[in-house]
Amino acid sequence: MDALRGPDAGTLLIRGLRSHAGAAGVTMHIATIACTPWASATFVGTQHRLTIVADPVPGLRDWIDSLPDAEFALRGHIVADLAVDRVESIDGRQHVTLSVLTLIDA
Repeated sequence: MDALRGPDAGTLLIRGLRSHAGAAGVTMHIATIACTPWASATFVGTQHRLTIVADPVPGLRDWIDSLPDAEFALRGHIVADLAVDRVESIDGRQHVTLSVLTLIDA
């Protein structure tokens, strides 16, 4: 984290996912995250690939299904795209793989 700029998009995304999960009564943690710079002719951002591990609680599937349409407040960034790539049960816990594109909100 740069003291002048604040947290990066990946940190803000994790905070947003935790807050969104908590509001739905879902207990989760980030097992893996990989961030790659991304740019198009008009936008600059980051491609994130995350694996979330969540306890099997009532409402978990609804929470997972809501992720692609969820709104996340990320200071200085916007979530342009979020896709749930895979959901699998391993040792009784749900492992959810996400692809997320964040863009710098200029």
